[in-house]
Amino acid sequence: MRTIALILFLLTYILLLTFQKIRAYIAISSAILFVILGILPISKVFYSVDWNVILMIAGTMGVVALFIESKMPSLLADIILEKTKNVKWAIISLALFAGLISAFVDNVATVLMIAPVALTIAKKLKISPIPSVIAISISSNLQGAATLVGDTTSILLGGYANLNFMDFFYFRNRIGIFWVVQAGALLSTIVLSFIFRKEKQKINPLTRTVVEDYFPTVLLVGIVTLLIAASFIQEKPDITNGLICVSIFAIGLIRKFIKLKDISVFSIIKTEIDYVTILLLIGLFIVIGGIIEVGIVDDISKIFVKFSGDNIFIIFTLIVWASVGFSAFIDNIPYVATMLPVVSQISELLNVSPYILYFGLLIGATLGGNLTPIGASANITGIGILRKEGYDVSAKDFMKMSVPFTLVAVTSGYLLLWFIWK
Repeated sequence: MRTIALILFLLTYILLLTFQKIRAYIAISSAILFVILGILPISKVFYSVDWNVILMIAGTMGVVALFIESKMPSLLADIILEKTKNVKWAIISLALFAGLISAFVDNVATVLMIAPVALTIAKKLKISPIPSVIAISISSNLQGAATLVGDTTSILLGGYANLNFMDFFYFRNRIGIFWVVQAGALLSTIVLSFIFRKEKQKINPLTRTVVEDYFPTVLLVGIVTLLIAASFIQEKPDITNGLICVSIFAIGLIRKFIKLKDISVFSIIKTEIDYVTILLLIGLFIVIGGIIEVGIVDDISKIFVKFSGDNIFIIFTLIVWASVGFSAFIDNIPYVATMLPVVSQISELLNVSPYILYFGLLIGATLGGNLTPIGASANITGIGILRKEGYDVSAKDFMKMSVPFTLVAVTSGYLLLWFIWK
């Protein structure tokens, strides 16, 4: 049974990498096979899925859609541009703003919000928008690891390791991963400052975007506030965070329906929630539950421990930089979902706290996607926006910025994490 499970798992991963457009169906089909073949008992199927993670993703996506629709992010970007002296600082400010937004909003949504502002500036000044859109994309992806709701990988870690919103800021009497990411952002901003050192053209103020509805902003702030409040409650249901996100989204939808008296407002449930990612995760949770059940995760963990000679620093280093390498070319969602139980088992074998390995995995897998144009959805989105405008972005052009940016951010995170958690 173990051999069959391993073959099916490897085949699933190969198919996920080869046919990314249908990866949700591949994951669900594999999950069904795991159950039919008896690899995962049917009684354990429901409990192998982290429903808290699923609900958090769905609810957050819905609220973010309402937030974008309100045009508040565009207004904030306009205000930031009014305060900048020239193109260099405008690009850096937009990149930092994209990062800030991305700590609480999906990376792809952030790029869709901020990149058009960079395009407008480029058209007015008759300069190429390529560098600025790349800067926005990689900065957005960087901050995904900063908070519980910043990226799907963060939500996965929070669900698996039972981390709440505040644990990303301060955890077990140590500063949390949020501040590690900010250190990386600060150093990578210096990299951007060097790259754009010659861009000194003046910027004329843009017309401010008009926001007609501030309620979606209240909803987004409400999610963050309630997640913080829930972090102080000791005894609570496992799906508390998920229920918070879904409930806030429901309030937003009902309020919009009452205001517009138009049932079509509920179509946002169909159009804005990424069901492909949700189905992918459900399938992966079941598949991973199957390989845990037959002991494959335990076998992989023992290989890591044997290879490192039981040295926690070597294992930590391997996890961080292997994650960077893998995530530069493959989707980090299935990678992180697979590696979390492996990391947990490694920590048990070595009898050490798993958190340094969890955080190393998150830093490597999330930031590593910035190395290449195809390593992160935010990068693909940014390049897609440029292509629509008639600009072709070569891998060489992209990596001139992304490689130094990523290496500085990951190296600082790698060293800080070890210093804090060793």
